[in-house]
Amino acid sequence: MQNEQTGERLRKRGQHLSTAQLALLFAGIIMLAVNLRPALTSVGPLIPLIREDISLTRGTAGLITTLSLLTFAAVSPAAPKIGAKIGHQRALMVGVVVLIAGIAMRYIPEAVFLFAGSLLVGAGIAMLNVLLPGVIKESFPHNVGVMTSIYTTTMVLMAAVGSGVSVPLASGAGLGWQWSLLFWIVPAIAAMACWGFVLKNRQLQMPGRVKAVERSKPEGSIWRSPLAWQVTLFMGLQSIGFYVTITWLPDILNNLGNMPLAAAGWLVALMQVASLPATFFTPILAGRFHHQRGIIAAIGVVAVLGLLLLMTNTSPFMLTIAVLFIGLAQGGSISLALALLSIRASTPQRAADLSGMAQSVGYFMAALGPILVGASFDAWETWMPALLILMIVSVLQVVAGMGAGRNKEV
Repeated sequence: MQNEQTGERLRKRGQHLSTAQLALLFAGIIMLAVNLRPALTSVGPLIPLIREDISLTRGTAGLITTLSLLTFAAVSPAAPKIGAKIGHQRALMVGVVVLIAGIAMRYIPEAVFLFAGSLLVGAGIAMLNVLLPGVIKESFPHNVGVMTSIYTTTMVLMAAVGSGVSVPLASGAGLGWQWSLLFWIVPAIAAMACWGFVLKNRQLQMPGRVKAVERSKPEGSIWRSPLAWQVTLFMGLQSIGFYVTITWLPDILNNLGNMPLAAAGWLVALMQVASLPATFFTPILAGRFHHQRGIIAAIGVVAVLGLLLLMTNTSPFMLTIAVLFIGLAQGGSISLALALLSIRASTPQRAADLSGMAQSVGYFMAALGPILVGASFDAWETWMPALLILMIVSVLQVVAGMGAGRNKEV
């Protein structure tokens, strides 16, 4: 009964919005999606320059990414509560402001400010990550798959841009790594301005406070749901793979194939461009089936094949093929993980709760990846242990996905 009432409320709200209002809301969501990854993906290619400038080991340099992920884990459970109290849309604005502050702080060429800025960047992005699925389910209830495809594709495309332009901005343009990182404050400010117009339009406002009956109490705590835990594990395992490759793949390619860092950075960007078709079509395809187990199995096969090619080849051509396979697998993984947050949820608030849980536990798992992989190279002076870890992660992701892909709701 509760789900039927919620669905009817969503349908009526959608009918009352004009085309111009929906277009404004769509533009706001896309601008937020633009900022979900480049502040993170721009770091990996710059790590060699940062390490040289402020004398960091690989393990310590891995903290730059890991701190952001740990902040994801810490902030994600609080994001749904903040959204329920002040409104999801206002909470998204808070997230953008915190992100801007973090990007600005990382400009200061001192390790303490670099790490502190990474914490703020993680907190801001965590708010956006957690609350966007609920906003999409509330605002576009009949087009969740399509909207997830569009905003996830935007996110992945900008992640590729972040990886690709970092070294050219720092070295080619002579800006240095500080200005290269600070560059991403520009789209963040643009997103703040665009979302400000959404907040000024009263008809686009979602309820600021969520009634108790619309929260998770009648359905039980989401933390006790086996399905929610399977979605969470799927999210966490795909996040490990994504953030390890984003952080260390330039170094891996430089070591295995003797690629210049700039070329390795562009190859990482190519990996993310290659992920775009899978990123766009996977949520749409997932929405057409009652379960998604076949899609998850296919993603796992492609990921393992790419890692095998990376482990057994050193030529630039074969390394490029390996990176393309990894990109396809990661594109399908991340978009499906985000789609499941809405598909497996019975209400918008439930989507926010599931998103908070999945991204809290999932990113805590992912946070261990970059620092452990960096430390493994320092210990063994080879990237093979890291690649073996990624292989195991890919297999475990398929196992978790078999449960997360079931035709059930939380």
